Amino acid sequence: MDIKAIREQFPILDQEVNGHPLVYLDSSATSQKPISVIEAVDDYYRLMNSNVHRGVHTLGSRATDLYEGAREKTKQFINAKSSKEIIFNRGTTTGINMVAQSYGLQNVQEGDEIVITPMEHHSNIIPWQQVAKITGATLKYIPLQDDGTISIDSARETISNRTKIVAVAHVSNVLGTINPIKELTKLAHENDAVIVVDGAQSVPHLQVDVQDLNCDFYTFSGHKMLAPTGIGVLYGKKKHLEQMEPVEFGGEMIDFVEKYDSTWKELPWKFEAGTPIIAGAVGLGAAIDFLTDVGM
Repeated sequence: MDIKAIREQFPILDQEVNGHPLVYLDSSATSQKPISVIEAVDDYYRLMNSNVHRGVHTLGSRATDLYEGAREKTKQFINAKSSKEIIFNRGTTTGINMVAQSYGLQNVQEGDEIVITPMEHHSNIIPWQQVAKITGATLKYIPLQDDGTISIDSARETISNRTKIVAVAHVSNVLGTINPIKELTKLAHENDAVIVVDGAQSVPHLQVDVQDLNCDFYTFSGHKMLAPTGIGVLYGKKKHLEQMEPVEFGGEMIDFVEKYDSTWKELPWKFEAGTPIIAGAVGLGAAIDFLTDVGM
């Protein structure tokens, strides 16, 4: 498929702005949507709009199959070990906050350290600032080199046996720096810490293999990878997710409800409270199909 044929897949580009064909250069903020994604969302609403996991009627079954099918596509797209490790949410920011509020507050104490970098999007800074304030932990930064990269030597000097969490972008949204996630993961694990990776800018452009990276958590947004706004993914290793408590309660994350106590469903649904972002997940599945077909 040549560039002209790809461009023709995006209806929004078929217009003029100030007398010139529209050229869009803001994909790091949000990407435009190909017709296949737009039609997938439209078909869901026109032909099978229903809640998922609840009704056994035809529309409910179709919607559930589409929703869980999108989860399976996402699992394959980033090579997760299990679809139970794929949590649908609103986006990268939500995913980072979920890890900070659930894993962070459960596992970080006074005197511990959280390590990040100066190149992080503020969505990967402020949640860790809050965890540090609440727990009394220390927030540390791996210094940048003059060329906007981080060196493994600097990372080794910053990450210590008191570090509990390392949080870093795979690709910087400002600098374009591609960080050495495998090496940083190895350093974190050598110090019994977990690593949280912001993949918002990497998943649209790189072949991401979370098993090869061996990261503990990886989060990204659909709207930066040709999917609708409002849908995102948190990948987490099953062993961590099983130990974490939900941060939202109600709806489909419930197993049994009693008067004074309740129990949660198994993964991944215990982290997906309420009616999920069904149309967004359907659009995400179509976006994955498009990226897989065209190439990263």
